[in-house]
Amino acid sequence: MKFYSLKNKNHLVTFEQAVINGLAPDKGLYFPESLSKLSDEFYENIENLSNQEIAFQVIQQFIGDEIPEEELKRIVDETLSFDFPLVKIEEKIYSLELFHGPTMAFKDVGARFMSRCLAYFNRNKDLQNTVLVATSGDTGGAVASGFLGVKGVKVIILYPSGKVSNIQEKQLTTLGQNITALEVDGVFDDCQDMVKKAFLDEDLKAFNLTSANSINIARWLPQMFYFFFAYKELKKFNKPLIVSCPSGNFGNICAGILAKKIGLPLSHFVASTNSNDTVPRFLKDGNYEPKPSLATISNAMDVGNPSNFVRIQEMYGNDLKEFEKDFSSYSFTDEETKVAMKTVYDSFGYVTEPHGAVGYLGLKKEMQNKSESIGFILETAHPIKFLDEVEPLLNIKLPIPIQIEGVINKEKVSIKISNYEEFKIFLNR
Repeated sequence: MKFYSLKNKNHLVTFEQAVINGLAPDKGLYFPESLSKLSDEFYENIENLSNQEIAFQVIQQFIGDEIPEEELKRIVDETLSFDFPLVKIEEKIYSLELFHGPTMAFKDVGARFMSRCLAYFNRNKDLQNTVLVATSGDTGGAVASGFLGVKGVKVIILYPSGKVSNIQEKQLTTLGQNITALEVDGVFDDCQDMVKKAFLDEDLKAFNLTSANSINIARWLPQMFYFFFAYKELKKFNKPLIVSCPSGNFGNICAGILAKKIGLPLSHFVASTNSNDTVPRFLKDGNYEPKPSLATISNAMDVGNPSNFVRIQEMYGNDLKEFEKDFSSYSFTDEETKVAMKTVYDSFGYVTEPHGAVGYLGLKKEMQNKSESIGFILETAHPIKFLDEVEPLLNIKLPIPIQIEGVINKEKVSIKISNYEEFKIFLNR
């Protein structure tokens, strides 16, 4: 399998090169050169397959022979070492819980898969890669956990000061070893811009920079697995399936659309956003106009210029009319989010955190005129990561999961920076 830059289709690289480079030299995101639909037999028998068997068949075409079959199976098995339960919230609406991994966020899968791929590619090399990651919340913790102690890899995490939850901050600032956290005076978009700028900086070539954000294909592609896992459970109803993704950088929903392109029978996608409404506005007037990100209670979605949206546009040939057949996007305020969290808990006894609640709102809105469908949301993080919002609103006390107990009382260690020049000084010291 080859991957091309979305800015130059003649620039082709291998899977290994795309993983190690992160971005193309022209700053374009990498995209698969071709897509092959999985066999009818695969979909007919999917309910009889384990999650690991499903994931291996889904990902194999994108890697080809660059990682031997047995090694790839090992990577998949280690990546999917926890459960992905589908929980019924109410009639025709389900929650696919993606927070049962080591950092209790959906990004554990991509981070674990990428770290193991990179470790395999570096197995016989005497060099060090520097992994840069910008985070609006959960990505940093997942990458820190996934790459902790990986040979030949140094991880630098940039996060916006005061704009992640206390538990999220502890998860990315307390591990030490090969993990360093940079606390940026700004918003997520500032962190992301610094990472992208560093990739193009000739002065930093010697650092072998790569990204662990969803712009990196090894972080992005494994997110397809979630949609297959949900379909495996919901196939028995033989109804059109709608999925609502809480959306920030649009990597998750982009992976879901890719899953559809290789044959997964999902009928419609809903990108549910908070007040950062770049994509909902685009669908209204056809003008893609990013704005500076706004701080909300669903902080992992506080992205004003979602990187992965260009990949979605590529899959629809930049044809808005075709795109709208499969895709809707709605924006919701913090107040609407809080009302949804309380309604879901009071009516159905299910605890959502702010991101899941935004996903629920988007699904309910889309299903108003699609009563024949079944819908599911991606619940992307454990409510404990947002206990300051969840506990007082729902008047409950959340038990502390074992994954969180391990970091909550550790001392935060971070380095404060304000701009790219300070970031570059840190890298060169």
